[in-house]
Amino acid sequence: MRSRMNWKVLVVGCLVTLTLVDVCAANNVTWDKIREKKARIVKKLKKDFRKLKKQEGAIKLVGGENGGHEGRYWMDNVYCDGSEDELSKCRFDGWATSDCEGSEAAGVICAREQQGQQEDRETIGRTKLKRKPEKRRIKDVHQQGVAIRLAGGRVHGEGRLEVKLGNSDWGVVCGDGWSLFEAAVVCRQLGLGYASDAVQTNFFGGEKIPMAISGVQCHGDENSLIDCLHDKLLDCPGPLENVAGLVCLRDMPDLVFDHIELMRTAHLEDRQLYWLQCAMEENCVASQAYKIQTESDNWHLETRRLLRFTARILNAGTADFRPSVPKHLWEWHMCHMHYHSMEVFATFDVLDLNGTRLAEGHKASFCLEDNQCLPGVEARYKCANYGDQGISVNCSDIYKHNIDCQWVDISELRPGEYIFKVAVNPEFKVGEMSFDNNAAICRLLYTESFATVHSCVMGRP
Repeated sequence: MRSRMNWKVLVVGCLVTLTLVDVCAANNVTWDKIREKKARIVKKLKKDFRKLKKQEGAIKLVGGENGGHEGRYWMDNVYCDGSEDELSKCRFDGWATSDCEGSEAAGVICAREQQGQQEDRETIGRTKLKRKPEKRRIKDVHQQGVAIRLAGGRVHGEGRLEVKLGNSDWGVVCGDGWSLFEAAVVCRQLGLGYASDAVQTNFFGGEKIPMAISGVQCHGDENSLIDCLHDKLLDCPGPLENVAGLVCLRDMPDLVFDHIELMRTAHLEDRQLYWLQCAMEENCVASQAYKIQTESDNWHLETRRLLRFTARILNAGTADFRPSVPKHLWEWHMCHMHYHSMEVFATFDVLDLNGTRLAEGHKASFCLEDNQCLPGVEARYKCANYGDQGISVNCSDIYKHNIDCQWVDISELRPGEYIFKVAVNPEFKVGEMSFDNNAAICRLLYTESFATVHSCVMGRP
């Protein structure tokens, strides 16, 4: 049986439509045909990329503010240095290799060079006006009181969020920008524990119920939803199904990054690219290294300066920390010779004293396992032999400084004082009791001969 389907691919603000023939799996379909089909898809996609005309002067990056993208994501974790003439020449995880959610679509607004500066300012002004409506605290606008409840859930601790503003009827909340931080406040206010998931769909119904408020924005530690911000004027982009929902649980994991171990183990190492070839395949070095690889015949003799350190992450919560993706979507990594269950489990960044990122940040994918547990606690998770992955309660996952990719490439960094930040679960893909202990923000003193990391404080990614 054959059927036709249209796929829309979102590429920096452009939609490229691919019409594919979906061949149903049957006994006479071989793996060779499947591979040939994938090869045709990739070849067609590359051809479509070449058709896209380059526009000078990108003035604003945009994401999924106008509702979720429902098609396939073809590129994820894209690394560009700005000199590429095609997006497909940037480094990325591989065609259709992605764990992106519907709200993570990337885009760009471009301005041609011949446009006047005044027109550019007007464009930016209109964009800002559209993207960032004025926000006010909920209790300052709705002074007659606000009631909240969950509805449409399968159990008591889940459902769509409904609010009652004063004497008005119950209404739903716009899902645009809805995250675990807002969900955490609702769970706390209703006495339902911690936020395990925040959804932006009509999974729990509500698409036919009037929208009450939009643009809810919480820090996550508020005791009531009325202490959070919201759009002064109702503005909910995207489809009608963009409804805020949540799942609350009593027991949740809570990752704590060991900043003491970070300070104790941080050190410099100069290493030739010959010994970093495997790590280069996983985007573990800065862009300059890849330029050297393409421009020099003796690239493997060039040396990179690495800031190495050990990452030790303890689960101090009341439930195991489990990967955000199912087991069949885990990726095999040659450098570590095991499967990585989370594509971005940690980020390593070097910032100047004003908070501007300098050295290229490194997104580290981890294999999650129990390396060290408190007395009386049995280790349950192991990476070897395609085993189950996770971090048990009162156990730690330890990535030592001597393994591949456990570093930041600072070869282009000038000596001086900087901020070094290491964060785990930085994309908040897995709910926790608190995210305020997921990052270590430290001072980095770097000279031509040594580096020291000191004065670390805990914070949010």
